[in-house]
Amino acid sequence: MSATYTTVQWNRQKRRYDWIILGFMALYLFVFTILQLLFYPKVTPETLIIRATGTLAFFMLHIILCIGPLARLNARFTPLLYNRRHLGVTTFLIGAVHGIFNLVQFHSLGYVDPLVSLFTSNTNYLSFQDFPFQVLGFFALLILFLMAATSHDFWLKNLHPNVWKKLHMLVYVAYALLVLHVMLGAVQLEQSLAWIGLTGAGMVVVIVLHLNAGNLEKRQFQMQTQLQPVSEGFFEVCSVEAIPENRAKIVFIHGENIAIFKYAGKISAVNNICRHQHGPLGEGKIVDGCITCPWHGYQYYPQNGQSPPPYTEKLETYDVRVVNGKVQVNPKPYPEGTERPAAFAD
Repeated sequence: MSATYTTVQWNRQKRRYDWIILGFMALYLFVFTILQLLFYPKVTPETLIIRATGTLAFFMLHIILCIGPLARLNARFTPLLYNRRHLGVTTFLIGAVHGIFNLVQFHSLGYVDPLVSLFTSNTNYLSFQDFPFQVLGFFALLILFLMAATSHDFWLKNLHPNVWKKLHMLVYVAYALLVLHVMLGAVQLEQSLAWIGLTGAGMVVVIVLHLNAGNLEKRQFQMQTQLQPVSEGFFEVCSVEAIPENRAKIVFIHGENIAIFKYAGKISAVNNICRHQHGPLGEGKIVDGCITCPWHGYQYYPQNGQSPPPYTEKLETYDVRVVNGKVQVNPKPYPEGTERPAAFAD
């Protein structure tokens, strides 16, 4: 999080993350090139670039779609969620290289404008098998461009959370378009069962992870709605040991979405919804004494829900206590930014 708009915000963790991305991309392109030259020795450089960047971008999009459910299923994947923006922008850039080389290779040698040729060279729009699959890739790339462009801090700050959320949910539309793009392309051009099989396997992984994460949240919600108050409006939610150090337990009680954090021998509770873009604060962790949102790094003090100066965002807070090693919370919220005494975890 920065007080001013910068082109790219790097810290030590993000630099390491980006170097890993670049290393993975270089390794993938190297191995892919060797395999292509081995099995298709007459492949042209243009075709090699199109295949390498297209498969790499599609594979990276699968990784992006898997990060969210993985972070919900296992907190060890949360750092990937925090740095997902860089991966998304990189995926768009690789996809853009693929798209540009396609336009040059297949649509720039005639007298028709390449973009016009893209939409008019194949007009079998009513045929499934012969559908102009490159058009699907164009619209998918357009969505990825909008997502990459609006990932900048200016848009994160000025776009309404609901607008930003709906815009970035279009990634699933882009994914569906790319699946059809790959499937129809493989059927029409490659006639390769291998590409169809790999694409299908990727779809299965994405769908299964999302279903498992959704079922886990549903079970947790059902269990929490059955909680009964123990006394004075407090609800017993878990043991102290059940909350990892510098992390949170998320609970839903009487319509309140609450994140209960354990840190420095204390326990505090705040509203789970980040005021920036409605990120799940309970999936983040305490960094430098502040709750840090896993989506974009916005921070809040756990004892009062206030953002550190010069920021002004505030969260509702809740009373917590520890009785016989059990964490209890009162779901009645205090006004945003109200300081409440922390409970001792010991």
